[in-house]
Amino acid sequence: MPRVRWAAVVLLLLPWGFACFLSGPPYRPAPSGPLEPPDPPPVHSGPLALTVVYPPTTGVTVGAGDSKVIEVEEGFVLQSRDSAFVFGSVGRGDAELRVNGVAVEVHPRGGWIAWLPLPDDSLVRLRIEARAGSETAIAFLRIPLASRYEPPRSNVWIDSTSFTPVGDLWVRPGEGTRLTLRAAPGAEVTGVLSDGMMIRFAPDTAPDDLPWGERAFGTEPPRQGPKERDRYVAWWPQTLGPDPGLVLAPNFPALPKDSLWMRIRAVVRRDTAIAIWPVRLGLIDGVVPTVVVLNDDRAGRGDTDGIVVGRPSASGTYHWFFPNGTVAVVSGRRNDQVRLQLSRSSVAWVSIGDVYPLIPGTAPPGGTLGSMRLRPGENSVSLRIPLSNRVPFLIRESRFELSVVLYGVAANADWIQYGGTDPLVDLISFAQPAEDEAVVTLALSQPVWGYRSRWDGTDLIVEVRRPPEVDPRRPLAGRVIAIDPGHPPAGARGPTGLWEPDIVLPIALKTAQLLERYGARVVLTRDTDDPVGLIARPLQAQQSDADVLVSIHANALPDGVNPFVNNGTSVYYFHPRSAPLARELQRALVRQFGFRDLGIGRGNLALVRPTWMPSALTEGLFMMIPEQEAVLASEEGQWRYARGIVEGIAAFLKSTADEKR
Repeated sequence: MPRVRWAAVVLLLLPWGFACFLSGPPYRPAPSGPLEPPDPPPVHSGPLALTVVYPPTTGVTVGAGDSKVIEVEEGFVLQSRDSAFVFGSVGRGDAELRVNGVAVEVHPRGGWIAWLPLPDDSLVRLRIEARAGSETAIAFLRIPLASRYEPPRSNVWIDSTSFTPVGDLWVRPGEGTRLTLRAAPGAEVTGVLSDGMMIRFAPDTAPDDLPWGERAFGTEPPRQGPKERDRYVAWWPQTLGPDPGLVLAPNFPALPKDSLWMRIRAVVRRDTAIAIWPVRLGLIDGVVPTVVVLNDDRAGRGDTDGIVVGRPSASGTYHWFFPNGTVAVVSGRRNDQVRLQLSRSSVAWVSIGDVYPLIPGTAPPGGTLGSMRLRPGENSVSLRIPLSNRVPFLIRESRFELSVVLYGVAANADWIQYGGTDPLVDLISFAQPAEDEAVVTLALSQPVWGYRSRWDGTDLIVEVRRPPEVDPRRPLAGRVIAIDPGHPPAGARGPTGLWEPDIVLPIALKTAQLLERYGARVVLTRDTDDPVGLIARPLQAQQSDADVLVSIHANALPDGVNPFVNNGTSVYYFHPRSAPLARELQRALVRQFGFRDLGIGRGNLALVRPTWMPSALTEGLFMMIPEQEAVLASEEGQWRYARGIVEGIAAFLKSTADEKR
């Protein structure tokens, strides 16, 4: 072949070669089935050094031949009442350890964890003894327990710490309030108002609920709590206690000797107990509504996400995400939580710090929903919904649909303009399920990838993101992946003192290295030890138009949850579109680590709440379990974590490419 023809062939092949180089090598799916578990670390043979990491202590180390008292950090109180875990290190792996005379296993790196029953007392006293050969180190640890009401040894009593609700409340006229308390079993319990009127309480026989930690993180079937005979309940439709003032007035505590407080009286035979109920229950103005605007940027610094979170109950889980500028009507308040009346049948609770009253006489938001228009763009399509006011709304998502629920609105959408034949939106429809609720639904040709909303005047703009174009042979090539090394400033610690932020950063760097090898562009929310705020992390991912966001963590349990049966690998998501990502990450991480599969979960976590991309938070292993801490501390374990994340993201992207085709 003449030389010139060889040159032509080379020139033709060069673009292909550079394209392959830039996009990364073809991705090869990982083999199925679990890998061999990581090799156990060698037995550490350092000096005997007894430490306690949890409960958090003042950092005292007890060396060989020493006997010391270890103090917990000032203000720490153990919340569990039944059993609790304690963990730390003895400095070497060949030592023996006993806690209150019970043998506790020591890991080769020196870490240990114990699960202990708690006494019926206000203080836990532990004697921790470590031995290595002829050397001994002894620590004495005293842990304060959360106080609880202990009934006196008398016929009648009232637990004044059990009163619910307490503080300042406002409700609508005629709405009613549920009142609950604990008192002596079999007592006649009444509330006596300042005018002599009485509220009668009836026994509440519903079983006690489990502690929240056990309910949320326990892996065994929940135990049914016993039916307590010392709980009472009443329903009251009017005001109680001193007048709390206007619904958005600052909280000023009333004088405890105010004669207007409700008094609770419990009677058993001829014995009587009396207590004051510290609640001020007022009524909101049922004639002139209190109209407010929502804004989470009180200082006007522009360093927030511009979203006010709404909850279905006071301090409940996140459900609504209102852009700043949304207007609503106040229908109640419970201390620092304000209730918004979205429609006749829907309410949301928001923080009082995000609520600003408009001038008295402002009309409630409402009006009509006008004709809508869809505007296609390069990376998204935007639906403009004309409204008379910045009314509250909720965006619901399913696999192929987005529904916008508009409160206080009646539909008058005679026209819906699609603005062309864009293939992403198959159908736009609206419904009026209630007189003051309208629903606009976008049926999509592809699964929901992401969306965001904002106000433009009084028009609501809902921007729907196009799914990325994924090459199933190279699912990571050209993709923008945001990796978040979780924490600091917070973070869990392991038995040897290993700190979560120090572990997840090298894991994130290894993950970025692997992702870039396969042609992805990586956005790291931090690449140093400097702390980054919770709001700033997802904002970085959104501003970078990341296709996927994964936050890397190491797990820990709350007080009272048995760590020996509740540990392993788990992944969390928040929005439905992120569940497939969480599932693929979970499969890959379980295969890499070989520890217990705790499954995926929906978690109300800041790093998985962004709506612009699928996002998940990985809890690869538990820092507090010595064996798992050792894996996270090792180079091999960190590479396994990184490979699991990369394999999970690649499998998720490939599945979306296959589904799209």
